[in-house]
Amino acid sequence: MLKEPIQIALVDDHKLFRSGMAALVTNFKRYNILFEAANGQELIDSINKGMVPDIILLDISMPVMDGVEAAQVLRAKHPGVRVIILSMFEDAEKVLLMVKMGVKGYLLKDSEPYEVEEALLKVSQGELYYPEFVTRHLITNFNSKLENIKLNPREIEFLRLTGTELTYKEIADTMNISVRTVDSYRDQLFEKLQIKSRVGLVLYSIKNKLIEL
Repeated sequence: MLKEPIQIALVDDHKLFRSGMAALVTNFKRYNILFEAANGQELIDSINKGMVPDIILLDISMPVMDGVEAAQVLRAKHPGVRVIILSMFEDAEKVLLMVKMGVKGYLLKDSEPYEVEEALLKVSQGELYYPEFVTRHLITNFNSKLENIKLNPREIEFLRLTGTELTYKEIADTMNISVRTVDSYRDQLFEKLQIKSRVGLVLYSIKNKLIEL
């Protein structure tokens, strides 16, 4: 969990929307709006000046520098900053792109206030927040070539545990193995399944019915 108050950057080119979102987030008490920006370039400029937020609420469609470009810069230069994407549409292609880039959450702009609060809470706790439509896109588009890969029982057990809230250390304790062995399982599965993240491992497990939603 991030230290409170959690610092939020709000990035959207529509001032009225920003104002409404800022008021909503501030009303959740544990969060503070560190700054607002009208596009990705303003966001990066503010961060470069030392105003580094904990979480960024980032619009996709903006002039000058859009959310995709901004997320690329953040991934390269500020990987510790957590990003929640804001979007008007269920854009499958952009959903997949942003997830691959490591964003921690995805919100439609017509989400209910409780959904915004839930997304902020989960992301501040180090979890992911993907609504059902995002999960649907991810599973539908997940690489079908992986279906026939054979896994041993311990790899399957590890995969099932990755779909829980356990840390890798807690997974090691549950499996009665060392953290180094867990790291080995993870790295072997990354290579075997052509996957680069824990999210990918969970999606593989869901697709192959190792985990039930």
